[in-house]
Amino acid sequence: MHRFVGPRWSARGGRGLAAVPIALIVAVVVVDVLAPPDIHLGPLLVAAPAITASFAGPWGTGLVAALAVAAQAVVAVLRDRDELFSANHQAQIAALVLVGSSLVIFCVLRERRAHELTQVRYVAETAQRVVLPPLPKRIGPLQVASLYLAAEAEAQIGGDLYAAVRASSGTRLIIGDVRGKGMTAVGDAALLLGAFRAAAHRQATLAELVTYLDGSVCWSLSEPGETDQSGETFITAAILDIPDQGSRVHMISCGHPSPVVLRNGRTLTIDASQPAPPLGLGELTHPRYHIDTFTFEVGDLLLLYTDGVIEARDSTGAFYALTERITGWTENNPHAFLNRLRHDLLDHVGGRLGDDAAMIAIERLPTPT
Repeated sequence: MHRFVGPRWSARGGRGLAAVPIALIVAVVVVDVLAPPDIHLGPLLVAAPAITASFAGPWGTGLVAALAVAAQAVVAVLRDRDELFSANHQAQIAALVLVGSSLVIFCVLRERRAHELTQVRYVAETAQRVVLPPLPKRIGPLQVASLYLAAEAEAQIGGDLYAAVRASSGTRLIIGDVRGKGMTAVGDAALLLGAFRAAAHRQATLAELVTYLDGSVCWSLSEPGETDQSGETFITAAILDIPDQGSRVHMISCGHPSPVVLRNGRTLTIDASQPAPPLGLGELTHPRYHIDTFTFEVGDLLLLYTDGVIEARDSTGAFYALTERITGWTENNPHAFLNRLRHDLLDHVGGRLGDDAAMIAIERLPTPT
């Protein structure tokens, strides 16, 4: 049960701002009473509830509107003792009542809309957390950190995705980006993540795993209503196999941005020699997946990311130069590294991304002997 606790002032305005319209009411009353008979400042009282509506809710706005009406009545009594409530003052009081009522209704509708938007955003964020929970901090001999930055365009949630699964002798990871936004993209991401988690732990080669994932996406897109309006849904992805022993990593890139290895402050971009088409297009091209292998040693930092990072633009339209920006960084801890990368990326774009961005930072720890 809700109970009335007095006028509610928004956090943005605070209770201190309530003194502004009240002071305005007092000033108008004093000046209007002392002014010559042919000068009337009563119409200025309408500014008090109008100002209040900019930072307060309906109760606060209604209270100030009532004070403005009462103030106009006081002015009428003090100025027109011979003709109490003249037609002029009656018209001003009626106008204040009308404007005050309209502002209260506006505040009610605004708060209802804000509440609905908050609920929608909460549902969207919850759905995103269910589909894309943070990765464990430790996976076998790997120390891992993950980060998801939403573009915050109303209630839109994107299709960026990542997951990690322990296999018999290593760890398999996927990072990807579904074409499009909204619930369709989230549904496609959830489907791919489910297929990956179900199959990645099996004793299958990396090529067989990617073939299975591509088939799962193709099957989903063939279902009625599963594609976007353009019918061109696909998923770029990088699938990696990191064995527990040794210093090699195996990767198949399906049209996804290249990973970066940070070693002693120097960056190494891992470009796929024969990149495969995005997942969902396999039935059109019938690809033969090529596995690229690169070195990932103890103390190295491996960064996986989606194109929302490298396509982020500053106020001049310049893209975020990832490898140039992180060159010289010495953070080996994945969490510290992603925290610095997050601040640097948001500083580049002025605080707001144009597209969702997902990142995974991985450090290989020494294997106990």
